[in-house]
Amino acid sequence: MTLPATTHRVAESTAEPVNRRIVDEMEEQVRYFADYPEEIESRLWELDREWDVERVLEANAAVLALTGIALGFVNRKLLLLPAVVAGFLLQHAFQGWCPPVPVFRRLGVRTQSEIDAERYALKALRGDFQGVDTSGRASSLGNAERAERALSAALA
Repeated sequence: MTLPATTHRVAESTAEPVNRRIVDEMEEQVRYFADYPEEIESRLWELDREWDVERVLEANAAVLALTGIALGFVNRKLLLLPAVVAGFLLQHAFQGWCPPVPVFRRLGVRTQSEIDAERYALKALRGDFQGVDTSGRASSLGNAERAERALSAALA
């Protein structure tokens, strides 16, 4: 059994119509900001604060596990809940899927890669990547300077 790549495991285990809707919404956002570039900074601020599916899943699992532990003082059988949650988290770590993930994805919760795709498209629209030599050939810029410009653009 081969494990899916970390960056694609959630999308690979998500229904294709859900993935398509998420991508379509992102593309719609980028097209909007192409017409309203003065609003890009605000959208980038929002993207920096958007919870990805991993964070939502972790918060959900923590709430369920803590609830199970608290209720375990009332009925010891309820201590099974944190064990089940831990098992699902382990399954998610390997496969990118566990029972809450399809629900979160249908609600539009995106992966970090999907959020980053929108972020980089908006940064490109804003012009953050201008001045970066992408030819890979020797140029008037030394390789160290090319690297610095690329890093500066990516971190902007």
